[in-house]
Amino acid sequence: MEGSLSTDPEVPNSGSAAKQRGKWITFPFVTGTMVGLTLAGVGYLSNIIVYLIEEFHFESINAAQVSNVVTGGNNVFPIVGAILADSFLGNFSVVAISSCVSFLGLVLLVLTALLHSLRPAPCETGSSLCQAPSGIQYAVLYGSLLLTSVGFGGSRYTLATMGANQFNKPEHQNTFFNWFFFTLYSSSVIGATAIVIIEEDVSWALGFGICLAANFIGLVIFLLGNPYYRHDKPEGSPFTGLARVAVATIKKRNVLLSSRSEDYYHEKDAKGKEAAASVLTKSFRFFNRAAMKTEGDIKPDGSIAKPWRICSVQQVEDFKSLVRIFPIWSSNILVAIPIAVQASLTVLQALAMDRHLGKHFKIPAGSISVLVLITNSISVPLIDRIFSPFWRMITRKFPTPFQIVGVGHVLNVLSMVVSALVESRRLSLAHYHQDSQMLVLWLFPQLVLVGIGEAFHFPGQVALYYKEFPVSLRSTGTATITFIVGISFYLSTALIALVRSVTDWLPDNIDNGRIDNVYWVMVGLGILNFAYYIACAKLYNYQNAENAAKESSSVSDMISE
Repeated sequence: MEGSLSTDPEVPNSGSAAKQRGKWITFPFVTGTMVGLTLAGVGYLSNIIVYLIEEFHFESINAAQVSNVVTGGNNVFPIVGAILADSFLGNFSVVAISSCVSFLGLVLLVLTALLHSLRPAPCETGSSLCQAPSGIQYAVLYGSLLLTSVGFGGSRYTLATMGANQFNKPEHQNTFFNWFFFTLYSSSVIGATAIVIIEEDVSWALGFGICLAANFIGLVIFLLGNPYYRHDKPEGSPFTGLARVAVATIKKRNVLLSSRSEDYYHEKDAKGKEAAASVLTKSFRFFNRAAMKTEGDIKPDGSIAKPWRICSVQQVEDFKSLVRIFPIWSSNILVAIPIAVQASLTVLQALAMDRHLGKHFKIPAGSISVLVLITNSISVPLIDRIFSPFWRMITRKFPTPFQIVGVGHVLNVLSMVVSALVESRRLSLAHYHQDSQMLVLWLFPQLVLVGIGEAFHFPGQVALYYKEFPVSLRSTGTATITFIVGISFYLSTALIALVRSVTDWLPDNIDNGRIDNVYWVMVGLGILNFAYYIACAKLYNYQNAENAAKESSSVSDMISE
């Protein structure tokens, strides 16, 4: 297993207690926590569109928009949690606090289902006129959704980073990420099926109550593992140092660069050793000015006299690593936008289709996306155990993260093509054969493609960012992928709003609209974005020579081979 671990800053480095921290003994606690929180989060969010339509009388597209905003929050707040973890509180505290916040949000959501005073009165039988929610009812509903978004968002990927930090060896960290995502997807399947069925067939209050219990159990499991965790002590905000690089570069924009290493400031640790990045790289040389020593920058004792005029070589190289990764990061936003659009529109499509399987079972519309999760949970280990070795057998090299993510891009575009064709067929039946509905099974191929695509590009991005982000920003790095998803959900909300304002493709009754045209727009965006991704990946230089040597295959191999 693991070798010796680094010192836990919260425990004296002596005796067996310190040596036992970290390693695989923490895995059951981390994954157990993930199971509880995922069941809770997916269990309520998968069916929130139906809940808003049936219990709060939202129009279908408006309910889909609210769902997108909430899902976006679930994916934006991880970056906030990661910044707090890296800079001030540490991973353990952020996960614990976030789990408590999500618990409070679910308490409010359960109350909306239990108390009639927190919901509008049911619609009158045979009438299309329904009472709108009151201000208090809106406040409690949106308050619950806000708290759950903050809570589940703050804990999810911070927990992933904390789990990876329990290991020293990269191969063990990669194995952890694979099984972490397998656990995430598998528990999501249960949350999106069993809990959703209970919500629709038994009661909303019971379904949401199970989510509440799962959140509580996950929090208890996490706290029980505290004696075994390796705690990483934050050392202040690394973003301050990054901001100093930008400011110092601007202030010294006219300073001539030197070729001598001693003309640059090298920060030393407590033992007097220089930081890992002891030599400035030639890429983005403009920023090297921030580390140039000029008169008055350094005190006689060697410390910095003007913090916003000079930075260390390490800080400059950390800043450069973020500049390098930004184009790759931006290229993945347009991958998630079609997924976000499809996630909400597919539920509306399912509501307008025949969801019966046999005489006695009807698929809940909120559970239709479970096929994506099932495909994810199956595909992740298959990629690790079958796809990667097969790729190596053909090319004599393991696939790089860029190649793995690129496959996900292609599958995502294909899923949108299938989505457009299926919706065109559904609309044709709705218009010319009004006595028959299209079977919901026709949605399955597009969802399978989305699931396989996600299994390629999401874990691949997390692994890439974990390796390429500065060590001080690793929590932020792993949360970056979910931040991308969050931005994409917000952009998809804006896109749907734009489409509704300039076209008639998305009316409240989707049978009178053209959702297929929306999917074709997604196909065009996906093709353009894939070309941009290939260009970014081909021009990318790895942060260090070790990674470059291990993953020397260029992205052009993905096309030529």
